[in-house]
Amino acid sequence: MLKRKTNPNKNTGIRKMGFDIKDKTVLVTGANRGIGRVIVEEAIERGARKVYAAVRETESAAPLVEEFGDRIVPIRVDLADPESITDAATQATDVDVVVNNAGVLTTCGPTDPQAFDALEFEFGVNVFGMLRVAQAFAPVLQANGGGAFVQLNSVASVKSFADLSTYCASKAASYSLTQSLRQSLADHGTHVVSVHPGPIATDMSHDAGFAEVAEPPTLVATAIFDAIAEGRFHAWPDSAAKQVGAAYGSFAENVIESSEHEHTAADNNPKENAVEEVHAV
Repeated sequence: MLKRKTNPNKNTGIRKMGFDIKDKTVLVTGANRGIGRVIVEEAIERGARKVYAAVRETESAAPLVEEFGDRIVPIRVDLADPESITDAATQATDVDVVVNNAGVLTTCGPTDPQAFDALEFEFGVNVFGMLRVAQAFAPVLQANGGGAFVQLNSVASVKSFADLSTYCASKAASYSLTQSLRQSLADHGTHVVSVHPGPIATDMSHDAGFAEVAEPPTLVATAIFDAIAEGRFHAWPDSAAKQVGAAYGSFAENVIESSEHEHTAADNNPKENAVEEVHAV
């Protein structure tokens, strides 16, 4: 048996760290269309000094440059290409806020023959790509005094749908990692936001068959920057998401976000809150 004495205050004391993005520098992946483009527009509207439009092909960000001028800086990022992510982090060294919006979706059931290929594809972008972005930019945010890391998860992170089973699995995994990042990056002064949209009017939701119930992407952009300003972890932007969030809220507050309460207790009684972890070998 191995015993390790730990203090739950370590890496779990998370305080709200909301801030205004006015005069900040923001990076948005998947910035050229859909939700990503609207996030860029909202950041500019709220006074961001500069927005890195992180896209697979920098030419696709030309309309944003035409509209907003030199406040938009196109930068190549492909979540399936690890080198592009590390290169971007070495170029965008002034970033205060990272919004990892880019993602992929396939319609696939768990018993479909292509389920393994779909799972590998979606995990490659939605999970491994997201984690690479976090690892590349966490030191940048820390060097700039802390900031915000925003991950576009989904209602599918907490509720699976048969025809989107592999996508849901990837978003559940990215949500789990987002929770861990929230704890880890708090020590860097970086606030983490987990955004859980329902059906949003984008090409992706149209292809998945949600066009009739999809809501405007502006709801997502507003929810993101409101959550940053207010220091909230979860954001449920649209009406479908709000229903899920209301049902999930008690668990989220008392289990997922419980470390905030542990922080207060540990501050008051640091010795009493030291615990022993026992690991069997």
